[in-house]
Amino acid sequence: MADTEMKGKVVKGLLWKILENGGAQGIQFVITIILARLLTPAEYGVVGIITIFITLANVIVQSGFSTALVQKREADRTDFSSVCWFSLLTAAVLYALLWVSAPYIEGFYEIAELKSIVRVLALVLFPGAVISVQNSYVSRSMEFAGLFWSTLAASAASGAFSIWMAWKGFGVWAMVGQQLSYYGVLMLALFVTVPWRPAAVFAMDRIRQMLGFGWKLLAASMIDTLYNNLYGLIMGKIYNEELLGVYNRGDQFPKLIVNNLGAAIQAVLLPAFSSRQGDREQVRQMVRRAIRLSSFVILPMLFGLLAVADTLVLALLGEKWMGCVPYLRIMCVAYAFWPIHITNLQAINAVGRSDVFLKLEIIKKTMGIAGLLACIPFGPLVMVGVKAVLDFLCTFVNAWPNKKLLGYSAASQWRDILPSAGISLVMCAAVYGLQFLLPGGPWVKLPLQIAAGAAIYLLLARLFRMESFFYLLSAFKSRAGRQA
Repeated sequence: MADTEMKGKVVKGLLWKILENGGAQGIQFVITIILARLLTPAEYGVVGIITIFITLANVIVQSGFSTALVQKREADRTDFSSVCWFSLLTAAVLYALLWVSAPYIEGFYEIAELKSIVRVLALVLFPGAVISVQNSYVSRSMEFAGLFWSTLAASAASGAFSIWMAWKGFGVWAMVGQQLSYYGVLMLALFVTVPWRPAAVFAMDRIRQMLGFGWKLLAASMIDTLYNNLYGLIMGKIYNEELLGVYNRGDQFPKLIVNNLGAAIQAVLLPAFSSRQGDREQVRQMVRRAIRLSSFVILPMLFGLLAVADTLVLALLGEKWMGCVPYLRIMCVAYAFWPIHITNLQAINAVGRSDVFLKLEIIKKTMGIAGLLACIPFGPLVMVGVKAVLDFLCTFVNAWPNKKLLGYSAASQWRDILPSAGISLVMCAAVYGLQFLLPGGPWVKLPLQIAAGAAIYLLLARLFRMESFFYLLSAFKSRAGRQA
């Protein structure tokens, strides 16, 4: 494939992936706002505890093989079908384990209905197994339009269903219904929009081939997921489910931004990097471009969110959720470093070094767990604050191998990021100060703060002649010109 054709597919794929994540998460954002006003922080916390266990099981079902399918130079119908059937078998085994474990989970947290919720919510493992293969097919072909429409349909249908359940007084079961309906509708919609169907074939030798690459990614993903959910497990047990609900809500807003743009970058760049894995210089240039552009877009969003946190929570969630504001601000700082994490790790995967990927996860999570255990006596805010500091330090860990693999060191990466970080911080300070000067309530202040933040950031980017600003402006003008 020619370079210009690959660049076109990357840009097109990135656009569709951002639209998919942005559209779906935009709908889910509106839904969670409505549910937050219908449900209590404690009810959110109950489902948050169960979601941790389901998430861990989903990692085993979905991770490793899905990435191996994308990374593999040649993947045919037998590969995809074999992974699908193997993933469904894994889902069945894990569902049985969760069914047996459900009473013990309920007893450990001493919360009624946990057993039933675990057994019902764990059903998402089965459509999740199929969806992971469907996503791999989409990523490999870089045809994200079908995924966009399918995700949009699933988000709208599951959201409407969960709101109806909450309105009718089903409480925590409204969120269980949302998860089940989302996975079910998404799987069915993808069968309509994506031209892949599992065939009645299974080749264990193909599974073994991909297992050599995939098991390291699976282990790394398990370590990462377990670590990220340790905070929820500890808060739910040591403190209470209401605090967990508040923490999860504070985490939700910055994660919405990162999951949208970060997941889009991850899904599009892995196949793009993989297709050029033999050309070290070209991969280095692609990694550098990805880090600079993603930082230019994500950093102002997160620092802007940090600045408007008080106003936003009051306007959208109400007074009962104000306890989530400190967590929201801390997590904005923690997630600000994700563009470096994601891009570096995808580059390592693309050149086939899943062994390095696993080693990095072990190093980072050892640091993280040590920090977490040391901070438990000082309370949840200190725990989350230390997590943000450790996430910053881990950017250097993730970047370290690419100095040798690609000739792109951590120092070079930070030089590319600092201009965006600098003007984002200036914008953040200005927007934060505006809340004390603007008249009116939160619904008046919020749009004014957002508009001011966008104007200040773009003005500073143009004033300092930032390369990413002019690159995106040129791309936008070029695309608009083609459509005219």
